[in-house]
Amino acid sequence: MKPTANTQPSNDEQLKRPPLSVRDRRRWWIVWTLLCSTAINYINRQTLSVLAPLISKQFHLNHSQLSDIFGAFQVSYALTWLVGGVFLDIVGTRLGLSIGVIWWSLVSIVTSFANSALSFGVLRFLLGIGEGLNWPGASKAVAEHFPAEERSIAVAIFDSGSSVGGAIAALAIPWIALQFGWRFAFAFSGVLGFLWLALWLAVYPRSSPRTGEARSNSLRLGDTKSWLPILKRRETWGIVLGRSLTDPIWWFYVFWLPQYLSDTRGFSLKEIAIFAWIPFVAADLGNFAGGLTSGALVKRGMPVLRARKWLCVISCLPMLAGIPAVLVASPFSALGFICLALFGYASWSTMGLTLPSDLFRAEVVGSVTGLSGLAAGLVSTLFTLLVGTLVDRFSYLPAFVLAATVPIVATVCIVYLIPTAGGPRLGVMRTDSVPEQV
Repeated sequence: MKPTANTQPSNDEQLKRPPLSVRDRRRWWIVWTLLCSTAINYINRQTLSVLAPLISKQFHLNHSQLSDIFGAFQVSYALTWLVGGVFLDIVGTRLGLSIGVIWWSLVSIVTSFANSALSFGVLRFLLGIGEGLNWPGASKAVAEHFPAEERSIAVAIFDSGSSVGGAIAALAIPWIALQFGWRFAFAFSGVLGFLWLALWLAVYPRSSPRTGEARSNSLRLGDTKSWLPILKRRETWGIVLGRSLTDPIWWFYVFWLPQYLSDTRGFSLKEIAIFAWIPFVAADLGNFAGGLTSGALVKRGMPVLRARKWLCVISCLPMLAGIPAVLVASPFSALGFICLALFGYASWSTMGLTLPSDLFRAEVVGSVTGLSGLAAGLVSTLFTLLVGTLVDRFSYLPAFVLAATVPIVATVCIVYLIPTAGGPRLGVMRTDSVPEQV
């Protein structure tokens, strides 16, 4: 059969297009580089959490004041998920993530000069502005470079950077603080971002497969007509509600685990460094377990969305381990249950982060992810403030119980609001990887 113009590229296109093996290698280099940015992102934000027992004693901060500082970060972080998602759709992943890393690295370095609850709160707010670009940008990069059967493992790889970063922070930050002082620990965290930036600019292409299309069709915050097709979709609200009811659980463990180990289990800063990294390794395993299992189910013929939803249902069970974690007498048994809970959360989170790129076209993935991040960030802020009040007035028990049970509601939202098949097709929805979808 004679090749047509649609099946045979021109000579110019063949010269410009790199061999498939080169593109394959580059996309995996991209996702491993995103893992590094996510890890550095978490080292920066975890520096204060790990040092909270030391800093709260030096500046006489109670749990409510700590929750206000943590909440300041979450408010700006949530807003950046929305605005940053649209921003990334406009300027592209390469430039957008570069700006984000420069911003949060500078803020982290400046935090080494903080000297009051107010200054910590303001700087945490500024930190959230830069760090909120990481996940929408990484999700957009995956949508641009990976097919459906590889998307969940790509998300698992970059999302596991949160666990890697949390573990590194728990190990390294106390040691740096004990050796050189806590202020040097913040400066160290900031310098890491500039080292990563050189690698990112070398690895990520100046233009990606859908960059031009994304820039011309990206959503605008003030363009109601552009937003309406997304806001009308029940799939959008499934993603939003799912993330809003699971992200607070992660933030609870990220922000409060070192303080909990100090308050309730009597851990010193040195003991926190020895043990607090272990739950993040469990979360890392959960990322890969969820991504690999989902990818394997898709390769075996299960519809993409059915595989994602099954993993969400199964991942709820380990998260219930948060209840016995706070009840057992042994601190090591408590850590074991917390590890199990974070394993389940990370597996669930991998599915939640993959769904926008499963359901929506690449040029709006950043916006959809940003919308869900905004909602999740605001709910997480309220939960963080609630935790501070609960601990000051009662104990950690109510917070652990909520963290264990709320994800069940999130999963119900995912299962019932995201249909496995059927529904009208709209321009914002993907039609390549899930043709049965919408």
